[in-house]
Amino acid sequence: MDTSIEQDGDQHLAEFGYKQELDRRIGRFASFAAGVSYISILTGTFQLFYFGFGAGGPAYVWSWPLVFAGQLMVALCFAELAARYPIAGSLYNWTKRLGSRTTAWMAGWVMLTASIVTLSATVLAYQITLPQLWSGFQVVGDGTGTYDVAVNAVVLGSALILFTTLVNAYGVRLMARINSTGVFIELVAAVLIIVILALHATRGPQEVLTDTAGRGDGQQLGYLGAFLVAALASGYVMYGFDTASSMGEETIDARRTAPRAVLRAVTASFVLGGLILLFGLMSVDDLDDPQLSSATGGLQYVLLQAAGNGLGKAFLVCIVVAITVCCLAVHTATIRMMFAMARDNNLPFAARLARVDPRRKTPVVPAVLIGVLSISVLLVNIRQPQIFTTITSIAVVMIYLAYLLVTVPMLVSRLRGRWPLEPEPDGARHFSLGRWGLPVNVLAVLWGAGMALNLAWPRREVYNATAPYHWYLQWGAFVFIGAIALVGLAYYLLRQRHRSGVLPDHAA
Repeated sequence: MDTSIEQDGDQHLAEFGYKQELDRRIGRFASFAAGVSYISILTGTFQLFYFGFGAGGPAYVWSWPLVFAGQLMVALCFAELAARYPIAGSLYNWTKRLGSRTTAWMAGWVMLTASIVTLSATVLAYQITLPQLWSGFQVVGDGTGTYDVAVNAVVLGSALILFTTLVNAYGVRLMARINSTGVFIELVAAVLIIVILALHATRGPQEVLTDTAGRGDGQQLGYLGAFLVAALASGYVMYGFDTASSMGEETIDARRTAPRAVLRAVTASFVLGGLILLFGLMSVDDLDDPQLSSATGGLQYVLLQAAGNGLGKAFLVCIVVAITVCCLAVHTATIRMMFAMARDNNLPFAARLARVDPRRKTPVVPAVLIGVLSISVLLVNIRQPQIFTTITSIAVVMIYLAYLLVTVPMLVSRLRGRWPLEPEPDGARHFSLGRWGLPVNVLAVLWGAGMALNLAWPRREVYNATAPYHWYLQWGAFVFIGAIALVGLAYYLLRQRHRSGVLPDHAA
């Protein structure tokens, strides 16, 4: 490693008021892998295909490029910020410079709570894949009982959270090594899956792209209404690319590496994920097969049908690897957010949460606490799976809102002529949108607001799909997010803001 580059990163961190404590070991591929593994195309597409197909039919695949176009606008804004502020807990620290400290705290609070729930939700993907590999993974009952699947999902998910907790507590080097290996396997597997599905194609792309399967018939908005619901499946997948920037204090030459990693992660995920969805629909034997819209079938069913049982199960193993590193990346990013807020004395017991183990150079207490909290949230799934579905959807909405708490203050800074906030350090030139910054920023804000509203819209099929029906579940996004935001804001304004400030042990 070039020590001059490492020292340069430490010097810039000192300019932001912090001393270097974390282990700066992450290289280009590991940084890229952090963003890719959080998005995790094999996890997201295989976990949510059945939902998107069930709501929008084959033509729902159009939602993938639509979501990519919108998220690319957000990623471009983040890349510009990552080049200037490569700091842990990126969203929180960016907003602290773009807006007020209250806005920054809300961005951090919203992202932190959403990420904990996201970790709980993502580990449930084990239940969709592992029992299809081997029936022995259904350790609770035989899968036919009322709560067999839900309880088993908690057991498998808790085991995965325990693993990610131990890895993150051990240190960033082990995390990066496992994550990079897993992403390499995921990328290779994704390419091979695309090839196999393409070779087994039984119809042309025009049949897939124009087939609505009668979805939307009789609805007020017609197919548009069905498509907006189906688009949630893509919206639930393509986020988390900011993880590469959140690890800026651990990345070598972060000002150059992190922006590229953010953009490469979202672009690679779009290309590979889009081809998997398209060729998967082109290769399936019967587009009217009810297994395609079943949580126990979906894209896994398509892959097994195309590749055969033996080869198909080998790919399912790769999907398990992808799920594992995805959860590892989510856990890692959440730790950095908690550490960044605690270092500014913006959380209870901040000194303990911000403490970096001197030997492992990683915050151990946040790793353990986040693991415990995620398992606690996961326990809701045992008897109330519909409530957990509501909470999961709400977590994704909150992440989109956290992104808005960055892009909106950034747009205000541009409109007021205050961007960039500071000149490039030492006359250096890093990633910049230049004259395209304003239109890209405007599109990022419009997209984020529109998608957040679409995600939060009180649709019964999303927030209260099965009986018993409760108004507070159907309106869950507005009720729960409002409550979380009010509780967080009240806590900060009444108590924490008077104590806010960089802890002496962490100050440069």
